[in-house]
Amino acid sequence: MDVEAHSTTDRVQNIYLLTKRLIVMTAISLIFFAAIFAFSYFFNQRFMMTWAGFVCGIIGGFVSIQQRIKRVSQEELELLTKSWFQILLVPIFGGVFALVLYVLFLSGIISGNMFPQFHIPEPINGIPDNQFMLSLFTETYPKTGQDFAKFLFWSFVAGFSERFVPQIITQISDKAGGLKK
Repeated sequence: MDVEAHSTTDRVQNIYLLTKRLIVMTAISLIFFAAIFAFSYFFNQRFMMTWAGFVCGIIGGFVSIQQRIKRVSQEELELLTKSWFQILLVPIFGGVFALVLYVLFLSGIISGNMFPQFHIPEPINGIPDNQFMLSLFTETYPKTGQDFAKFLFWSFVAGFSERFVPQIITQISDKAGGLKK
């Protein structure tokens, strides 16, 4: 067997191994977060939007890795197949970026027809307190079913496109910097 054929065989085996690991890690992530969903729902009777966004971001990250496998260099492929940490890094960032995007939606910094709108509870007597903070996390929901679907979609995009949320942050900080001058 010549060197090129051996290299191709190794690459195919590494892609297969990485794909298997991605499937395993996606399944473990879904099971883990389904347990958290179940726990928060059954004990608190609440569907936590933060968990939903985080999970969609993680799934977006896993799909992104799977889409890029065939285009990565041999060195990157070998690194990914040798390290579970490297496999988890992109999806975890995807989940974090989905949470940042959720905050941007709630704050109204990002808004428009393409983005979800949320019902946010008001503080009692107009003064935020601990109870308000708790209700902010447990009673903030999309206004409509379409808004919920938009939230899930954009959370997935935040995980799938590694540069999406950082680019939004850069644009916002550039605008805010321009306001100071």
